[in-house]
Amino acid sequence: MTSGFTELRTCRLLLRPLTAADRETVVEIQTDPRANVHNVEPPGRAETEEKFESWLADWAELGICYVAVIELETGWFAGVGGLQLREFGAEKVLNLYYRFRPEAWGQGYATEMSRAVIAWADEHLPQYPVQISVYLRNEPSLRVARRLGFSTYSESFYAGMLTRHFRRD
Repeated sequence: MTSGFTELRTCRLLLRPLTAADRETVVEIQTDPRANVHNVEPPGRAETEEKFESWLADWAELGICYVAVIELETGWFAGVGGLQLREFGAEKVLNLYYRFRPEAWGQGYATEMSRAVIAWADEHLPQYPVQISVYLRNEPSLRVARRLGFSTYSESFYAGMLTRHFRRD
């Protein structure tokens, strides 16, 4: 599968594929304890680098995975987000994910990025449902899921925490 994704632009954001040159910035964001306030503990560098390599491999093999989220006006790397093809139970889904620098919080970037990648997926990969999985203690992300029009699909434990999985009706 090659999705044909190159980049997306919103009013304020550039969403582009991750590249090897993004490694240090992504590791910095992903391991920042402030950006992981709703997780049991932030991932370490080794775990983050392993995930980053898998994301690059998905880009190479599938043509889709998480993106760099860049402010258009300033060029500032605000976060990581987007869609990754994953297994959920026995089904393939597009997992919607994001992690932003705390300095980017409260500006609507998660919702803006999410709407753009979901619209892209609706057009290019409609065979896969988009799913959002959120720890129940992460109220800001629960609000984003509702703002995007997603409803509860199921709940399960992930990494020892109760997680709600959302999909669109």
